[in-house]
Amino acid sequence: MIIQNEKVVSVNYTLRVNSSIGEEEELVEQTTPGNPFVFLFGGGGLLESFEANLNGLKVGDSFDFFIESNEGYGPKHNDHIVQIPRSAFLDEKGHFDDEMIAEGNILPMTDHEGNQLQGLVEEVTSEFVKMDFNHPLAGKNLHFIGSVLSIRDASAEELDHGHVHGEGGHHH
Repeated sequence: MIIQNEKVVSVNYTLRVNSSIGEEEELVEQTTPGNPFVFLFGGGGLLESFEANLNGLKVGDSFDFFIESNEGYGPKHNDHIVQIPRSAFLDEKGHFDDEMIAEGNILPMTDHEGNQLQGLVEEVTSEFVKMDFNHPLAGKNLHFIGSVLSIRDASAEELDHGHVHGEGGHHH
């Protein structure tokens, strides 16, 4: 069996990133055979370039490929970095949570249209909280190294729902 649309695929990999060719890569994610990445191939939830590099592989095959930032999560946009008044983070008693709203923390936020966002706190001043709403891997080149652990046919329910159920997948 090979990786193709409507297959549930299990892979073990490491993901390293860098911002420019030749720059040292930083490890950002590593799965294990006991806790692999399991997904529905062709389900539309993954980067097209990630799936394109796995298409046609079979169990036991290794992979080692790069995805440039423009084919991955795109460039980092400066207009996605904003300064929000510190007052917007005060609780009902006027308290500012210095532990939660600290440099390096990722906060769940809601925009003025009700959309859920994740923002990285870049800086906290006496007046503003500078937050980056770019995808954490925006502007990064991706380097995946790994192997294919298993491939199986997706169930009708998985195809209908668009995601994997059971072991390594979604549980209803």
